[in-house]
Formats: sequence, structure tokens, C-alpha cells
Amino acid sequence: MLPRGVLGLLGFLMLCQGQEEESGAGESCDNFTDLNLSHCFMGTSLYVRLLLYTRSNTDCGRELDHHRPSSQPLFDLSRATAFVVHGYRPTGAPPIWIDHIVHLLMEQEDLNVIVVDWNKGAANLNYFTAVTYTREAARNLTGFIINMQEEGAALSSVHLIGVSLGAHLAGYVGANLKGQIGRITGLDPAGPMFTSAGPADRLDPTDAMFVDVLHTDMNSFGLSGAHGHIDFYANGGADQPGCPKTIFSGKSYFVCDHQRSVFLFLCSLNQTCSLTGYPCSSYSDYLEGRCLQCEGFRPAPCPVLGYDMSQWRETLLKRGQTKVFFSTTATLPYRKLSYRVEMVTWNQYLRWGAVYIRLHSGRNYTEARIDHKLLRFEQYTSTRLLAQFDEDISQVHKISLRINTGNVIGPRYKIRLLRIRFTPLEHPERPLMCRFDIIMEENIEVAFRPLPCDSRL
Repeated sequence: MLPRGVLGLLGFLMLCQGQEEESGAGESCDNFTDLNLSHCFMGTSLYVRLLLYTRSNTDCGRELDHHRPSSQPLFDLSRATAFVVHGYRPTGAPPIWIDHIVHLLMEQEDLNVIVVDWNKGAANLNYFTAVTYTREAARNLTGFIINMQEEGAALSSVHLIGVSLGAHLAGYVGANLKGQIGRITGLDPAGPMFTSAGPADRLDPTDAMFVDVLHTDMNSFGLSGAHGHIDFYANGGADQPGCPKTIFSGKSYFVCDHQRSVFLFLCSLNQTCSLTGYPCSSYSDYLEGRCLQCEGFRPAPCPVLGYDMSQWRETLLKRGQTKVFFSTTATLPYRKLSYRVEMVTWNQYLRWGAVYIRLHSGRNYTEARIDHKLLRFEQYTSTRLLAQFDEDISQVHKISLRINTGNVIGPRYKIRLLRIRFTPLEHPERPLMCRFDIIMEENIEVAFRPLPCDSRL
């Protein structure tokens, strides 16, 4: 049986139109292979093309000779080289993100960007056929990198960025080269056919000197578990905010969570979203505020998703495999505003409830709902929460707080807070906010002006 995503996409296949472009100098560009519906139904045999982009030809690819890399004058082997490896292409259409990632990588540093175009091979309605081609494509790419090395390139300067099935393809290349390449980045490595695979048959930390992985769809297209020196789990690594929850939403239901890994990575390259990951053993521990200190990473801050991992690399290699978790919004720039909230309660009766917090600045406000589980409030108990807001309010003039116990019958019990403290996590330059001795009723919102934590009323 075909994987769920393949079956779902069959109803949304579109004809692909070929494109030809010319550079400003009138020279023909080598574009990503654009296939149509007939290719997908008939199936394609593997053919790998390597398209080079540099700062001299950011909009016009140049196909490289597999056996003589340096025969292309624009290919400077003294520069670092990033390979972009796409995954399964059931429609045959070029990935919509290819041009974006080429341009954004070029903005990071002066490097060679090589798009590994194995669309002929990946474009098959039968997913299992595409899976079998990954090994052959990896041997092809391995041979090219060996030729690069023989012509003067350093393996340590090679970075493979693999998307979905392309992440495992990149892992095979790394394994073929005995883990000597510099880095592999896996964007939601494919799950179907790899769930029970051992390290030799999928991406794993020994495939490169440094392996970082981003998970966004572990309960469907993506692979669960940890497979790098550092694994980032966006929103727990499974369902992503803003993605459809029912099949009636069409194609997006099948691909939205999986594709979010690419869009989060693109956003990190664009530096419009700084997505900080917090080392933790589980997503539930992260949500409960148990893992917000980033011990072991000082003096560097918590790891941030993106291209430059240099300030955390040495620490991560010493720590072994590290899981980090972060939360996002549904749309650009994806970043949430996070606070560690610590409350000391002194209420007479034990209460269980969810917490709702609003930060106000003038007429604007943003709300955090801490309702993934009921929290325990009892006499002289300290409670730590992770409050995450969709909007960044830098100047907080008022805070509203409500503890919803669900009690609709009988008297409302009072809850006394001896202290509540708000610590901004991503903005250490901002002051801590406190309030002392607040009397509130369950299910009733109370508003107060925050004070510096070294002062009292």
C-alpha cells in the first residue's frame, strides 16, 4: 500500500510546464528538471543533474560535469559548498522553495550552492521506487564529491542539506565518505520505509562531522526519534499550527506539516525568525517549564535553528545526541514570545485549573493559554509555567491573569498569589516583571501593573 501522502496527492496532480530561461548575457541557464503528468504515471528512471549557483550566477544555474567538477569556471573549489537535496516528487514539478533556498544560502557567505536534481527518479507515483533510487543517487553524488576532493576541495567544507527523502540520501553520501564531510542538515527526514531502519539505512549522527535535524511531521511523513547531534522539534515535531486537521482541506492536509520544516529553515536563513530550542527530554517537560535554563551551553545562549551552528557545535559534539524543543506561530515570522512564569500560591483550598495570561500595551494585547494540562494550586506551592505569546510586546503596561478551574456550581474560591514573576527568555536584556500578594477568584480575570522584581508596593 502506498503511504498516506502519496494516495492523497493523487487527487491533486497538476500538469507541469517546462521552462527555459536565459541569463542577462543571453546565455542559456540550466534549470531544474520540470516533468509532467505522463512522466509521473509512466515512472522515471534515475538521472542526476548537479546545478551550480554562485554569487556570480544566483539566478542562472550551470550544470556541472560529474567527472570534471573544475571544468566549470564558476566553481571555486576553495570555497565551501552546500548541496541542496530534494525528496520525493510525486507530481514531477520542481520544488517551490528551490530558488528561495539558493538565494538565502548565498546571503550567508560566499559559497558554492549545488542543487542536486534527481527529479528523474524521485518523480514516480510509486514511492517505493523513489526510495530504491536514493542509494544509487547517493553513489552518484559520492563520486562527484570524491572528484571534488581530488581537485583540491576539503571534505570538511561540504554541507549537505537534505529534505525528507533527500535527508536519507545525504546520509548515505556521508556514510560512503566515512563521516568525513563537514555537515548534514536533515529537514524532516522521511518516515515511510525508514521507521524500523537501522543507522546504516537512514540518516544518523555518524554520517558527518556534525548532523542537525529538524522535525515537523513525525506522526505522518516524517521520521520519529533522534537522528543527529542535535534534533530540533518544532511544536513537538508533529502537528504544526495553521495546518489543516481534516482531509477535506485537500492537498494541504497531506503536505503542510511536512513542508513546514523547509519554511522554518528558510525563515531562519532570512534571519526574520530567531527560533530558540530548549534542551529537554520530552515536549511535555518543555511545555511544563522544566527545561528553560539551557544549562551546559553557557556562556553561549540556547541553540538557535539556522545555518550558523558554530557557537554550539563543540558543546553538542561533547554532549552527544541532544533534543531541543521550540514552539511557533502558524505564519511568518513564526517566532513566539516566551516567558518563564513562576507563581507562589497561598490559597486555603486545593484547586486545579488552566492559566490564561494577557500582556497589554495600550490597546494592544497578546494572550497565552496554558491549558495542555490542569495545574495544581495549593497552599505555599511554587508553580513554574511556560507562557508563549504570538505577538512580541516589548513594553508591557498591564498584565491580566485568570485561573480557570471549570467550577460553575457553588461558591468561587479565592486564590492568593504571594508572588508572580515573569522572566523573558529570548530577550535577556528586558527587565524581569513581578507582582506581590494578589487576591483573585477562580474563573475571574484580575489585572495588575507589573513592577520591577526588586521593588514592592
